[in-house]
Amino acid sequence: MLRRPAVAGTWYPADPSRLTADLRSYLDAADTAPDDRTVPNDATLIALVAPHAGLMYSGPVAAHAYRLLRQRTFDAIVLVGPSHYVAFDGVSVWPAGAFATPLGNLPIDERLAADIAAACSDVVERSDAHAREHSLEMQLPFLAHLAPGVPIVPLVMGHQTRATADALGDALAHALRGRRALLVASSDLSHFFDARTAAALDRDVIGDIDRLDPEGLMSRLERRPEHACGGGPIVSVLRAAHTLGASASRVVRYADSGDISGDKQSVVGYLAAAVWQ
Repeated sequence: MLRRPAVAGTWYPADPSRLTADLRSYLDAADTAPDDRTVPNDATLIALVAPHAGLMYSGPVAAHAYRLLRQRTFDAIVLVGPSHYVAFDGVSVWPAGAFATPLGNLPIDERLAADIAAACSDVVERSDAHAREHSLEMQLPFLAHLAPGVPIVPLVMGHQTRATADALGDALAHALRGRRALLVASSDLSHFFDARTAAALDRDVIGDIDRLDPEGLMSRLERRPEHACGGGPIVSVLRAAHTLGASASRVVRYADSGDISGDKQSVVGYLAAAVWQ
C-alpha cells in the first residue's frame, strides 16, 4: 500500500535536491528570525500545528514549527488533516504500507494505526480520501527531511463535527499514552479576505490555541467554520495533547499569503504552533 505523491512537482519541488534546498532555506530563516514566542529547549514536545498551502507560501511559516524537531526524537508521528476533495463522515486512516515523498518513503506505524482505529469507531479506511489530499502531503517534506524513517499514521477528517473531533481526540490520547509520539494538525486559517479582516479572524484562533482551549475553538468553528479549514483536526490534536499532559501551547509564527504574493486584498492565513509539557 504505497500512497504516491499527488502534488509533488506543483505544490512543492519533485526534485530531491531542489526540495532539500528549499526546506533548508526555510528552516535557516526560521532559526535566525527574531522571535520572543519561543519554546523551551527542555520541553517535551507533544504536538504541532502547521499550514498546508503550496510550499513557497506555507513553508516559511511551517518551518517555525518543524525546526523544533531538531534535537528531539519520536517513535511515531500522527498526522491529522482535513479532507478537501471527498465528503464523508468520520476519519480515514491509511493503515499500512508507506507514503512516498521525493526524499524517500515514510513507513506507516501499522500497530499504532490499528490501535487508534480500535479506540474510535469513527476511524475507517477510505483510500479515496487520501488519494488527492494535500493537507497531509504538505507536511511530509519537512518530516522526511528532519525525521527520516520515523513511522507515521495519516488521518484525514471528513465532516468536522464536534462529535468526530472529540471522539478522535479521545482515541488519540488513549492510543498514544506511554508512547513517544508527536501529533501534527494540518490547517490553514481564513481564506480570501483582505489581510486586515483575515488577521482579525485569525487572531481568535490564535487565542484559542495559545490558551490550549479545544472546546473554545470548536465552539468558534461551529459559529464560523471559515476561521480554519482544518479546525476539526486542530481541536482533536489539542484535546489529545491536553489529556496527555500538555501544559503549554503557543503560536510561534503567523503570516498570510500576501507576504509572498504581494496581494493583500485576498489572502489565506497561516500559523505554526507548538504544544508541550
